[in-house]
Amino acid sequence: MVTLGCIATPGLTPAQYLSVARTADAAGLEELWIWEDCFKESGIATAGAILGTTTRLRVGIGILPVPLRNVALTAMELATLAGMFPGRLVPGIGHGVQDWMEQVGARVSSPLTLLREHAEALRALLRGDRLTVSGRYVTLDDVALDWPPAEPPPVLSAGQGPRTLRLAGEVGDGVVLTGGTSPADARHAIGLVEEGRAAAGRTGPFTVVTFIALPAQARARGAAAMADYLQPWIDAGTTTLAIIPVHGDTEGVVTWLAEDVRPLLA
Repeated sequence: MVTLGCIATPGLTPAQYLSVARTADAAGLEELWIWEDCFKESGIATAGAILGTTTRLRVGIGILPVPLRNVALTAMELATLAGMFPGRLVPGIGHGVQDWMEQVGARVSSPLTLLREHAEALRALLRGDRLTVSGRYVTLDDVALDWPPAEPPPVLSAGQGPRTLRLAGEVGDGVVLTGGTSPADARHAIGLVEEGRAAAGRTGPFTVVTFIALPAQARARGAAAMADYLQPWIDAGTTTLAIIPVHGDTEGVVTWLAEDVRPLLA
């Protein structure tokens, strides 16, 4: 069954996130997604605060830009949250916006190589492996987490280009497709992801998160119309619909999605 979530965008102030999260938790929304845009809220800090103020809500991070982060630190942070709130964290990683990476001196010449090295090491560390790695960008010497989570969180990868989408299938537990992805785009992207999975011999569950902007006047048109609007993305293979509340207040959208739209989705 498809998962329905909403995105708390970086247009909110830090103080507003907790009110939105509590509303989502009380309404029964399945997931709340956050962005880590430069130079706004931190993905890790925001996720931790939301998890701590709610009881059942899953929190997705879409995404943590890997050029900004040492993989050991990322693993430590995610393991801490996953250990405190098992089963409620869905982190995503990605290239980040290259202009922003340039601004902070973190842009690399091969983003694809960095993403591969980071994803492989991150997933291994979260599994509890001890690693010695000497890659182009990731270097680890006999590194293991003291407290790997008993239930490692899935590590999703964001992608748009064909090579990144295939890589997501090779090394990720899921993929995050950005806002503006049409149902046809999603179907094509998922095909590329499946090529990567097949090349790596990977099988089993795989999460496909698609960010979808809330259409204008969606709430006025009604929940049934919204469910019909979302169905083509579900048919394309999306497993998690993350709605961007570009029209209307976030808390109102969260409640409407959870109480009115969710029951109508197959």
